[in-house]
Amino acid sequence: MTAKKLHDRLEIMELAWIPMKDGRKLAARLFLPKKRPKPVPAILEYIPYRRRDGTRIGDEEMHIWFAAHGYAAARVDIAGMGDSEGLVEDEYSKREQDDALEVIEWLGTQEWSSGSVGMIGISWGGFNALQVAARRPPRLKAVVSMCSTDDRYTCDAHYLGGCLLNDNFAWGGAFFNYAALPPDPEMVGEERWRDMWRQRIENHVNFPARWLRHQRRDDYWKHGSICEDWNAIACPVFAVGGWLDGYTQTVFRLVENLTAPCKGLIGPWGHKEPQRGVPGPAIGFLQECKRWWDQYLNGEDRGIARDPDLRLWLQDYAAPQPHFLERPGRWLALSKAELRSLDRRKFYGAGRSLARKPLWRKQPPLAVCSPQTTGLKSQEWCPYGQGRISAESATDQREDDALSLCLDGETLMEGLNIVGEPVAHLRLAADQRQAMVAVRLCDVAPEGTSALVTYGLLNLTHRESHATPKPLVAGRFYDVRVRLKPIAQVIPKGHFLRLAISSAYWPMTWPSPRRVRLEVETGECLLELPVIGKPGRSKVRFEEPEHAEPGKARVSVPARESREIRHEVESQKTVFYIESDDGRYVIEDTETEVSSKRVKIYEIGRETPSAAVTRVICSQEYRREGWNPRVETEVRVECDETHFHISGQVRAFEGEEPFAARDFKESIARDYL
Repeated sequence: MTAKKLHDRLEIMELAWIPMKDGRKLAARLFLPKKRPKPVPAILEYIPYRRRDGTRIGDEEMHIWFAAHGYAAARVDIAGMGDSEGLVEDEYSKREQDDALEVIEWLGTQEWSSGSVGMIGISWGGFNALQVAARRPPRLKAVVSMCSTDDRYTCDAHYLGGCLLNDNFAWGGAFFNYAALPPDPEMVGEERWRDMWRQRIENHVNFPARWLRHQRRDDYWKHGSICEDWNAIACPVFAVGGWLDGYTQTVFRLVENLTAPCKGLIGPWGHKEPQRGVPGPAIGFLQECKRWWDQYLNGEDRGIARDPDLRLWLQDYAAPQPHFLERPGRWLALSKAELRSLDRRKFYGAGRSLARKPLWRKQPPLAVCSPQTTGLKSQEWCPYGQGRISAESATDQREDDALSLCLDGETLMEGLNIVGEPVAHLRLAADQRQAMVAVRLCDVAPEGTSALVTYGLLNLTHRESHATPKPLVAGRFYDVRVRLKPIAQVIPKGHFLRLAISSAYWPMTWPSPRRVRLEVETGECLLELPVIGKPGRSKVRFEEPEHAEPGKARVSVPARESREIRHEVESQKTVFYIESDDGRYVIEDTETEVSSKRVKIYEIGRETPSAAVTRVICSQEYRREGWNPRVETEVRVECDETHFHISGQVRAFEGEEPFAARDFKESIARDYL
């Protein structure tokens, strides 16, 4: 269907105010079918990212398509963001969920509505779709959740395996900027937009610091973690992710644990919607969503119950490179029963080798004391920039391998198909009371290239529990289990597996307070790989990608990405500099020019973890005749052996004139980190 025909079939309401019981109003953009012989279901996307000028293009690609196919769609800004009234309190607050319940009720009672509502979202919108589903609003009949989490502590941008992720500050620094942005005077009125903007800045929060105050899996993180009660969700859930995304394990857990109907889909993608999935192949995902809505919002039998429980992309080998546009492979279909009965192939440590059989002869432990720069060849924890040339994938691992203890397997006489979550069982000791271990599984090609397959992290003080960490006894050996991120990948014949173990992994994760030396009894180590046999002919098929044509945006300054690593020889300091500049573009519908830029700077000393510094600098500007707000922010984090020291700055301008400013600074004790 042509773009014109799609647009001819709907009407767009630029602003609809949704009233809350306490007097606040949330701003919505509605996409409604023009010809409605009967009321239609509504599809809600509920996120903080400024529907007017932030996500506008992507919103139109998806929601115009839904409206043209007979569904009403609503893009709603959460309170205190975009043009919505009130204040943003935090990620996934109870107030955010309470508001969503009112939004769903409002959507279900409009004259054009059939009363049935679905929720769709990626990342934040995928999170709150699950969280709201667990609240069981009666009008919410189905959810499509992309790149989301069931556990806010173990699978989000803050902590992984009990280790502090630098994404806590990278993503947190971006959100720190978003939350200080003004509403649009064309939406809220010329007489009050400045008051709303000032109120946002006066009540601003240094969110990365708030998250850093919760270093254990406490009640703060349990709130909004739907794994606390799988049975709370009663409506059907379509769980979607990508192998390069940071949230892949959630798809497996939802499929395996939800008692409500659940189907899973995992492609080769990064943090992207599958109809725009990169690395490709992208798929006709909107058509898959329509099948979901048809079945659960309209009551049609579209065969969803007969779909495989999990459809996933089995990746073929590809030589490592910083950015992939496509990943070769094939689609697989797995049932819950097949997932639970996957063959667990075991590889046993033996000196510096991985063997198919255990070596019973006792061997002395092997030591590793990784430089703090180990990990510079890793991928981003969550590659957000896929779809443009953004070097976020892992590159050749040999440099990191050289700084790690590596156990190499035998050359494979036949290919190995890994599908699921590998687990590394290690017996090790540390020379400090606090330590971490990073475990990487690599595919080593005949010419020596080392390609990252997957990885896992564990804060060793969290070896028994993320809620009640315990210090290590220096020199004592412990048996620990490290869960690696799930993957579906072919290791070709003629290659071999490498298990790489390191005591540091920068800049993905914050270093231990002191330099750590690990001793590993490799003869007591075990790698478990979930594998499948040679897959038969795939019955999984998808239509070609479709999306609606969005409104025009005119580029005035092109976007650009750059990444640089600088090593200072005398100081032995390494600086990793990442710049993401979205350039400048004009949204022609609103005649607004938007510019956005983010800089991440990670500094570390080769042998000095206390020299770690992270800086995240963000700038956002809007230009239109009579309107030119700009917000510049910076979050800076450094540490010593006992504390993190975190500061934040907000500088808001109207044109070149300062409008408001806030400064934050505090020290937070390290709690077994």
